[in-house]
Amino acid sequence: MTDTPARLLTLLSLLQTPREWPGSELAERLSVSPRTVRRDIDRLRELGYPVEATMGAVGGYRLVAGKAMPPLLLDDEEAVAIAVGLRAAAGSPVDGIERASMRALAKLQQVLPSRLRHRVGALSAATVSLAGWAGATVDPEVLTVLASGTAGREKLRFGYQAADQAESHRLVEPHRLVTAGRRWYLVAYDEDRTDWRLFRVDRVREPRLTGARFALRALPGDDPAAFVQQKLRGLQRTVRAVVTLYAPAERMAARLGGSVDRIDPIDENSCVLYTRADAMEWLAVRLAMLGCEFVVQEPVELREYLAALGARVSRSAG
Repeated sequence: MTDTPARLLTLLSLLQTPREWPGSELAERLSVSPRTVRRDIDRLRELGYPVEATMGAVGGYRLVAGKAMPPLLLDDEEAVAIAVGLRAAAGSPVDGIERASMRALAKLQQVLPSRLRHRVGALSAATVSLAGWAGATVDPEVLTVLASGTAGREKLRFGYQAADQAESHRLVEPHRLVTAGRRWYLVAYDEDRTDWRLFRVDRVREPRLTGARFALRALPGDDPAAFVQQKLRGLQRTVRAVVTLYAPAERMAARLGGSVDRIDPIDENSCVLYTRADAMEWLAVRLAMLGCEFVVQEPVELREYLAALGARVSRSAG
């Protein structure tokens, strides 16, 4: 490759991939000598790109973090992906990120070729977002500290506010950040409690890196997303009920399908239903739609809810 500017751009594009490049491999990719590669590396350094060289048999070149972020080279798919990601981030529950996302998107769209602007514009025109997030937002600085500890395997200290408003101080080994719906969660090993814990990031206060490194532990199940899902399911309130149904057990079993724990026949025309649900409201509506008379044995709260629901429906019917 004899065109020096084009060769420098190609070299920069290679170095921006997260790996170390041996000089011989770069020379082969660029069809030049190792000496030319060294000269081109020096030119990139003069332009402000922090290229680091390592010595030895497996040494090579890689682009490292500098005092300022140098320009990035993106292919078409990468540019579209970033533009789409910035639009999505504009509606994120991370506090303040929507403004930064729109500023970054404006800069990106200004330099996008017309063919890519058309692709991004078409996608935006075909996409509609729901109403904005009304829940707790996440401080991006908190998120950054947690991400740094996770990536660098460095222990973290922070304050934490539980769902019941109780405050505590934690020393943890961060394992992974997981998004679930519009919330962020930190999966970490709590050293004081000698167990794995799940922390909502919007409840984390003043996290700081301790400088102490740790060896990564094996997460139960080895799947952070499944771990979060299991923990969240365990936090859900389960309503258990025992209900006498004045209908044949076989007919009720067929009507309810697999949504019951057990149905015990009393006689040909009645049975006892043992069931549960995540919400009182859903359980009440499900019982009301069975098409038979019934009496709730337990819990008392379900009887009270059904009484209030029945009175409200009666008033609505005039």
